[in-house]
Amino acid sequence: MTLILFNKPWGVLSQFTDKGMTAPADGPRATLSDYIDVPGIYPAGRLDRDSEGLLILTDDGALQARISSPKHKTPKTYLAQVEGEPDAASLDRLRAGVMLNDGMTRPATVCLIDPPQLWDRDPPVRYRKSVPDSWLELTITEGRNRQVRRMTAAVGYPTLRLVRRRIGSWELGDLAPGEWRAAK
Repeated sequence: MTLILFNKPWGVLSQFTDKGMTAPADGPRATLSDYIDVPGIYPAGRLDRDSEGLLILTDDGALQARISSPKHKTPKTYLAQVEGEPDAASLDRLRAGVMLNDGMTRPATVCLIDPPQLWDRDPPVRYRKSVPDSWLELTITEGRNRQVRRMTAAVGYPTLRLVRRRIGSWELGDLAPGEWRAAK
């Protein structure tokens, strides 16, 4: 079995090709094939183009299903930079589950954290003097489309930057953006 941990940079698609898409005016979009040349592996789940961090790739279909399927409740931990300073009531709403347009989410584990030591993002996150930002660590056991972003927005704190740092027992560790390593 092949298992790869990859630190997906911002702006990279979680797939090996960009076929069927219209290329933007500034050229083709970056894909996994720009970083990884290992035959027969596929992403176990997705990470949006505007999100960063841990992406697992494997040639084991059962493992892919276990990681990706909400029925297995694999925990995924994210660092989210949000606009504003969430109050206790908003954090409690995230912990209880949030009603989204596709139904109620499962409860999340969430806490306010100090700004983490991360790499610089290119392009940088917008900065506004008049609007403070905060960092949350959130763990969810689903994986709906743009779920963390939709959850934080639903409680009034839009996500500015999202970095996945853990999936199950696998951690991003010290991988720099665009780097990968084999795992067990």
